[in-house]
Amino acid sequence: MFKVSARSFSASASNAYKVAVLGAGGGIGQPLSLLLKLNHKVTDLALYDLKGAPGVAADVSHVPTNSTVKGYNPDSLEQALSGSDVIVIPAGVPRKPGMTRDDLFNTNASIVRDLAKAAADYAPNASLCIISNPVNSTVPIVAEVLKSKGVYNPKKLFGVTTLDVLRASRFASEVAGTNPVNEKITVVGGHSGVTIVPLLSQTNHKSLDAETRDALVHRIQFGGDEVVQAKDGAGSATLSMAQAGARFAGSVLDGLAGETDVVEPSFVDSPLFKDEGVDFFSSKVTLGPEGAEKIHGLGELSDYEEGLIKKAKETLVGNIKKGVDFVKQNP
Repeated sequence: MFKVSARSFSASASNAYKVAVLGAGGGIGQPLSLLLKLNHKVTDLALYDLKGAPGVAADVSHVPTNSTVKGYNPDSLEQALSGSDVIVIPAGVPRKPGMTRDDLFNTNASIVRDLAKAAADYAPNASLCIISNPVNSTVPIVAEVLKSKGVYNPKKLFGVTTLDVLRASRFASEVAGTNPVNEKITVVGGHSGVTIVPLLSQTNHKSLDAETRDALVHRIQFGGDEVVQAKDGAGSATLSMAQAGARFAGSVLDGLAGETDVVEPSFVDSPLFKDEGVDFFSSKVTLGPEGAEKIHGLGELSDYEEGLIKKAKETLVGNIKKGVDFVKQNP
Protein backbone atom coordinates (compact mmCIF):
# COMPACT_ATOMS: atom_id res chain seq x y z
CA MET A 1 0.00 0.00 0.00
CA PHE A 2 1.29 3.46 -0.86
CA LYS A 3 1.58 5.67 2.15
CA VAL A 4 1.98 9.38 1.60
CA SER A 5 4.28 10.49 4.41
CA ALA A 6 2.76 12.45 7.25
CA ARG A 7 5.00 15.34 6.22
CA SER A 8 3.12 15.59 2.94
CA PHE A 9 0.04 16.99 4.62
CA SER A 10 1.75 19.60 6.77
CA ALA A 11 2.56 22.01 3.98
CA SER A 12 0.07 24.57 2.79
CA ALA A 13 -2.13 23.93 -0.21
CA SER A 14 -0.10 26.49 -2.17
CA ASN A 15 2.61 23.88 -2.65
CA ALA A 16 1.66 22.92 -6.19
CA TYR A 17 4.20 21.05 -8.27
CA LYS A 18 4.57 19.68 -11.76
CA VAL A 19 6.19 16.25 -11.96
CA ALA A 20 7.18 14.65 -15.28
CA VAL A 21 7.73 10.90 -15.64
CA LEU A 22 9.87 9.99 -18.66
CA GLY A 23 9.20 6.36 -19.52
CA ALA A 24 5.70 6.35 -18.06
CA GLY A 25 4.45 3.49 -20.24
CA GLY A 26 6.93 0.93 -18.92
CA GLY A 27 6.93 -1.62 -16.13
CA ILE A 28 8.21 0.93 -13.59
CA GLY A 29 6.61 3.98 -15.19
CA GLN A 30 3.00 2.82 -14.94
CA PRO A 31 2.87 1.99 -11.21
CA LEU A 32 5.13 4.99 -10.51
CA SER A 33 2.62 7.24 -12.28
CA LEU A 34 -0.20 5.82 -10.17
CA LEU A 35 1.72 6.35 -6.93
CA LEU A 36 2.60 9.93 -7.88
CA LYS A 37 -1.09 10.58 -8.63
CA LEU A 38 -1.74 9.72 -4.97
CA ASN A 39 0.79 12.32 -3.74
CA HIS A 40 -1.13 15.45 -2.81
CA LYS A 41 1.78 17.75 -3.65
CA VAL A 42 1.67 16.67 -7.30
CA THR A 43 -0.86 18.95 -8.98
CA ASP A 44 0.31 18.51 -12.58
CA LEU A 45 1.49 15.06 -13.67
CA ALA A 46 3.09 14.84 -17.12
CA LEU A 47 3.53 11.32 -18.46
CA TYR A 48 5.87 10.80 -21.42
CA ASP A 49 6.94 7.76 -23.41
CA LEU A 50 7.71 6.69 -26.96
CA LYS A 51 4.28 5.12 -27.05
CA GLY A 52 1.36 4.49 -24.75
CA ALA A 53 1.68 7.48 -22.40
CA PRO A 54 -1.71 9.04 -23.30
CA GLY A 55 -3.38 5.73 -22.42
CA VAL A 56 -1.60 5.50 -19.06
CA ALA A 57 -2.53 9.14 -18.40
CA ALA A 58 -6.20 8.57 -19.21
CA ASP A 59 -6.27 5.56 -16.90
CA VAL A 60 -4.45 7.22 -13.99
CA SER A 61 -6.43 10.46 -14.40
CA HIS A 62 -9.57 8.72 -13.09
CA VAL A 63 -8.02 8.40 -9.63
CA PRO A 64 -9.78 11.10 -7.58
CA THR A 65 -6.93 13.26 -6.29
CA ASN A 66 -6.47 16.95 -6.96
CA SER A 67 -4.13 16.84 -9.94
CA THR A 68 -4.33 16.98 -13.70
CA VAL A 69 -2.67 14.24 -15.73
CA LYS A 70 -1.66 14.41 -19.36
CA GLY A 71 0.14 11.94 -21.60
CA TYR A 72 2.72 13.00 -24.16
CA ASN A 73 4.22 11.33 -27.22
CA PRO A 74 7.70 12.06 -28.69
CA ASP A 75 6.41 15.03 -30.71
CA SER A 76 5.44 16.83 -27.49
CA LEU A 77 8.42 16.20 -25.20
CA GLU A 78 8.95 19.95 -24.80
CA GLN A 79 5.41 20.39 -23.45
CA ALA A 80 5.83 17.43 -21.13
CA LEU A 81 8.97 18.91 -19.58
CA SER A 82 8.30 22.65 -19.59
CA GLY A 83 7.66 24.02 -16.12
CA SER A 84 8.53 20.76 -14.36
CA ASP A 85 9.72 21.00 -10.78
CA VAL A 86 10.74 17.33 -10.61
CA ILE A 87 11.57 14.96 -13.47
CA VAL A 88 11.70 11.23 -12.76
CA ILE A 89 13.42 9.06 -15.39
CA PRO A 90 12.66 5.31 -15.28
CA ALA A 91 13.00 4.98 -19.09
CA GLY A 92 15.07 2.11 -20.46
CA VAL A 93 15.08 -1.62 -21.04
CA PRO A 94 14.71 -4.05 -18.10
CA ARG A 95 17.23 -6.65 -17.04
CA LYS A 96 16.84 -10.22 -18.20
CA PRO A 97 18.19 -13.38 -16.50
CA GLY A 98 21.97 -13.53 -16.61
CA MET A 99 22.29 -9.82 -17.38
CA THR A 100 24.10 -7.51 -15.03
CA ARG A 101 23.05 -3.88 -14.77
CA ASP A 102 26.15 -3.08 -16.81
CA ASP A 103 24.98 -5.29 -19.68
CA LEU A 104 22.12 -2.82 -20.06
CA PHE A 105 24.55 -0.01 -20.41
CA ASN A 106 24.71 0.87 -24.09
CA THR A 107 20.96 0.89 -24.72
CA ASN A 108 20.01 2.76 -21.59
CA ALA A 109 22.95 5.17 -21.82
CA SER A 110 21.69 6.51 -25.16
CA ILE A 111 18.12 6.84 -23.88
CA VAL A 112 19.19 8.70 -20.74
CA ARG A 113 21.59 10.97 -22.64
CA ASP A 114 18.84 12.09 -25.03
CA LEU A 115 16.29 12.67 -22.26
CA ALA A 116 18.90 14.63 -20.28
CA LYS A 117 19.45 16.89 -23.30
CA ALA A 118 15.72 17.59 -23.46
CA ALA A 119 15.52 18.24 -19.71
CA ALA A 120 18.45 20.68 -20.01
CA ASP A 121 16.70 22.54 -22.83
CA TYR A 122 13.15 22.66 -21.50
CA ALA A 123 13.39 22.39 -17.69
CA PRO A 124 16.92 23.41 -16.67
CA ASN A 125 15.93 24.15 -13.05
CA ALA A 126 14.10 20.89 -12.35
CA SER A 127 15.28 18.30 -9.84
CA LEU A 128 16.21 15.15 -11.79
CA CYS A 129 15.64 11.72 -10.24
CA ILE A 130 17.39 9.00 -12.25
CA ILE A 131 16.06 5.44 -11.98
CA SER A 132 17.34 4.07 -15.31
CA ASN A 133 20.07 1.50 -14.73
CA PRO A 134 22.99 1.28 -14.34
CA VAL A 135 22.52 4.28 -12.01
CA ASN A 136 26.24 4.34 -11.14
CA SER A 137 26.88 5.26 -14.79
CA THR A 138 23.66 6.97 -15.90
CA VAL A 139 23.88 9.71 -13.24
CA PRO A 140 27.37 10.74 -14.47
CA ILE A 141 25.99 10.69 -18.04
CA VAL A 142 23.26 13.17 -17.08
CA ALA A 143 25.82 15.34 -15.26
CA GLU A 144 28.06 15.48 -18.35
CA VAL A 145 25.13 16.38 -20.62
CA LEU A 146 23.99 19.15 -18.26
CA LYS A 147 27.57 20.49 -18.04
CA SER A 148 27.80 20.56 -21.85
CA LYS A 149 24.59 22.63 -21.89
CA GLY A 150 25.82 24.97 -19.14
CA VAL A 151 23.00 24.14 -16.72
CA TYR A 152 24.54 21.59 -14.34
CA ASN A 153 23.40 22.05 -10.74
CA PRO A 154 24.86 19.21 -8.63
CA LYS A 155 22.26 19.88 -5.93
CA LYS A 156 19.45 18.89 -8.27
CA LEU A 157 20.70 15.60 -9.73
CA PHE A 158 19.86 12.41 -7.84
CA GLY A 159 20.40 8.72 -8.49
CA VAL A 160 17.49 6.87 -6.89
CA THR A 161 18.93 4.20 -4.58
CA THR A 162 15.83 3.98 -2.40
CA LEU A 163 15.06 0.41 -3.49
CA ASP A 164 18.21 -0.73 -1.67
CA VAL A 165 16.90 0.99 1.47
CA LEU A 166 13.49 -0.68 1.12
CA ARG A 167 15.08 -4.09 0.58
CA ALA A 168 17.39 -3.62 3.56
CA SER A 169 14.38 -2.87 5.80
CA ARG A 170 12.44 -5.85 4.50
CA PHE A 171 15.25 -8.40 4.52
CA ALA A 172 16.60 -7.37 7.95
CA SER A 173 13.10 -7.66 9.39
CA GLU A 174 12.82 -11.21 8.04
CA VAL A 175 16.10 -12.18 9.74
CA ALA A 176 15.22 -10.49 13.04
CA GLY A 177 11.46 -11.19 13.13
CA THR A 178 10.66 -7.47 13.38
CA ASN A 179 8.21 -5.13 11.64
CA PRO A 180 9.94 -3.77 8.49
CA VAL A 181 8.13 -0.44 8.92
CA ASN A 182 10.29 0.18 12.00
CA GLU A 183 13.58 -0.79 10.33
CA LYS A 184 15.61 2.30 9.46
CA ILE A 185 18.75 1.16 7.65
CA THR A 186 21.11 3.54 5.86
CA VAL A 187 22.49 2.13 2.60
CA VAL A 188 25.47 3.90 1.04
CA GLY A 189 27.85 3.56 -1.91
CA GLY A 190 26.17 2.96 -5.24
CA HIS A 191 23.27 1.06 -6.77
CA SER A 192 24.56 -2.27 -8.03
CA GLY A 193 26.09 -5.38 -6.51
CA VAL A 194 29.12 -4.79 -4.31
CA THR A 195 28.69 -1.00 -4.45
CA ILE A 196 25.57 -1.37 -2.25
CA VAL A 197 26.67 -1.11 1.39
CA PRO A 198 24.06 -1.40 4.18
CA LEU A 199 25.34 0.09 7.44
CA LEU A 200 24.06 -2.61 9.78
CA SER A 201 26.45 -1.54 12.55
CA GLN A 202 24.34 1.62 12.92
CA THR A 203 21.15 -0.39 13.58
CA ASN A 204 19.84 -2.86 16.15
CA HIS A 205 21.41 -5.66 14.07
CA LYS A 206 25.05 -4.92 14.89
CA SER A 207 25.48 -8.17 16.81
CA LEU A 208 24.43 -10.61 14.07
CA ASP A 209 26.83 -13.54 13.73
CA ALA A 210 29.18 -13.25 10.75
CA GLU A 211 27.43 -15.88 8.63
CA THR A 212 23.97 -14.32 9.09
CA ARG A 213 25.36 -10.82 8.51
CA ASP A 214 27.20 -11.84 5.33
CA ALA A 215 24.09 -13.56 3.95
CA LEU A 216 21.94 -10.51 4.74
CA VAL A 217 24.37 -8.08 3.13
CA HIS A 218 24.65 -10.29 0.04
CA ARG A 219 20.87 -10.49 -0.26
CA ILE A 220 20.54 -6.68 -0.02
CA GLN A 221 23.26 -6.27 -2.65
CA PHE A 222 21.82 -8.81 -5.08
CA GLY A 223 18.11 -8.78 -4.17
CA GLY A 224 17.27 -7.64 -7.68
CA ASP A 225 18.42 -11.02 -9.00
CA GLU A 226 15.64 -12.76 -7.03
CA VAL A 227 13.05 -10.75 -8.95
CA VAL A 228 14.71 -11.25 -12.34
CA GLN A 229 14.79 -15.03 -11.78
CA ALA A 230 11.24 -15.20 -10.39
CA LYS A 231 9.89 -13.28 -13.40
CA ASP A 232 11.54 -15.91 -15.59
CA GLY A 233 12.84 -13.66 -18.31
CA ALA A 234 9.87 -11.29 -18.27
CA GLY A 235 11.61 -8.39 -16.56
CA SER A 236 13.17 -7.07 -13.39
CA ALA A 237 11.95 -5.22 -10.28
CA THR A 238 9.19 -2.85 -11.37
CA LEU A 239 6.60 -2.60 -8.58
CA SER A 240 9.06 -2.31 -5.69
CA MET A 241 11.15 0.10 -7.80
CA ALA A 242 8.05 2.20 -8.47
CA GLN A 243 7.40 2.43 -4.73
CA ALA A 244 11.04 3.42 -4.18
CA GLY A 245 10.85 6.06 -6.92
CA ALA A 246 7.60 7.47 -5.57
CA ARG A 247 9.02 7.65 -2.06
CA PHE A 248 12.16 9.46 -3.21
CA ALA A 249 10.31 11.87 -5.52
CA GLY A 250 7.89 12.54 -2.65
CA SER A 251 10.82 13.39 -0.38
CA VAL A 252 12.26 15.75 -3.01
CA LEU A 253 8.87 17.49 -3.15
CA ASP A 254 8.74 17.69 0.66
CA GLY A 255 12.16 19.36 0.55
CA LEU A 256 11.07 21.79 -2.17
CA ALA A 257 8.06 22.69 -0.01
CA GLY A 258 10.41 23.75 2.79
CA GLU A 259 9.67 20.90 5.16
CA THR A 260 12.42 20.13 7.63
CA ASP A 261 14.42 16.97 8.36
CA VAL A 262 13.74 15.39 4.97
CA VAL A 263 16.63 12.93 4.70
CA GLU A 264 17.08 10.12 2.16
CA PRO A 265 20.16 8.29 0.88
CA SER A 266 20.85 9.14 -2.77
CA PHE A 267 23.64 8.76 -5.34
CA VAL A 268 24.83 12.34 -5.83
CA ASP A 269 27.80 14.49 -6.80
CA SER A 270 29.52 14.09 -3.44
CA PRO A 271 32.59 15.54 -1.72
CA LEU A 272 33.06 12.46 0.49
CA PHE A 273 35.59 10.59 -1.66
CA LYS A 274 36.33 13.02 -4.51
CA ASP A 275 40.01 13.05 -3.51
CA GLU A 276 40.03 9.31 -4.33
CA GLY A 277 38.46 9.85 -7.76
CA VAL A 278 34.92 8.88 -6.67
CA ASP A 279 32.93 11.88 -7.90
CA PHE A 280 29.51 10.37 -7.12
CA PHE A 281 28.58 8.47 -3.99
CA SER A 282 25.38 7.59 -2.19
CA SER A 283 24.95 8.67 1.41
CA LYS A 284 22.25 10.37 3.43
CA VAL A 285 21.22 13.70 1.90
CA THR A 286 19.10 16.41 3.50
CA LEU A 287 16.61 17.62 0.88
CA GLY A 288 15.41 21.23 0.83
CA PRO A 289 14.13 24.04 -1.41
CA GLU A 290 17.41 24.07 -3.36
CA GLY A 291 17.65 20.28 -3.70
CA ALA A 292 20.51 18.56 -1.88
CA GLU A 293 21.08 20.98 1.01
CA LYS A 294 23.50 18.79 2.95
CA ILE A 295 25.44 15.63 2.15
CA HIS A 296 26.04 13.62 5.30
CA GLY A 297 29.19 11.68 6.14
CA LEU A 298 29.02 7.94 6.78
CA GLY A 299 29.36 8.07 10.56
CA GLU A 300 31.11 5.37 12.53
CA LEU A 301 31.70 2.18 10.55
CA SER A 302 32.69 -1.33 11.58
CA ASP A 303 35.91 -2.81 10.17
CA TYR A 304 33.74 -5.08 8.04
CA GLU A 305 31.90 -2.08 6.57
CA GLU A 306 35.17 -0.26 5.95
CA GLY A 307 36.15 -3.24 3.78
CA LEU A 308 32.83 -3.11 1.90
CA ILE A 309 33.22 0.64 1.31
CA LYS A 310 36.74 0.13 -0.06
CA LYS A 311 35.45 -2.44 -2.55
CA ALA A 312 32.50 -0.20 -3.46
CA LYS A 313 34.76 2.77 -4.18
CA GLU A 314 37.05 0.70 -6.43
CA THR A 315 34.04 -0.44 -8.49
CA LEU A 316 32.42 3.02 -8.56
CA VAL A 317 35.51 4.62 -10.10
CA GLY A 318 35.09 2.40 -13.16
CA ASN A 319 31.29 2.75 -13.28
CA ILE A 320 31.49 6.55 -13.16
CA LYS A 321 34.26 6.71 -15.76
CA LYS A 322 32.15 4.55 -18.07
CA GLY A 323 29.36 7.13 -17.98
CA VAL A 324 31.68 10.10 -18.49
CA ASP A 325 33.48 8.37 -21.36
CA PHE A 326 30.19 7.46 -23.04
CA VAL A 327 29.20 11.13 -23.35
CA LYS A 328 32.67 12.08 -24.61
CA GLN A 329 32.47 9.42 -27.32
CA ASN A 330 28.74 9.85 -28.05
CA PRO A 331 27.91 13.51 -27.44
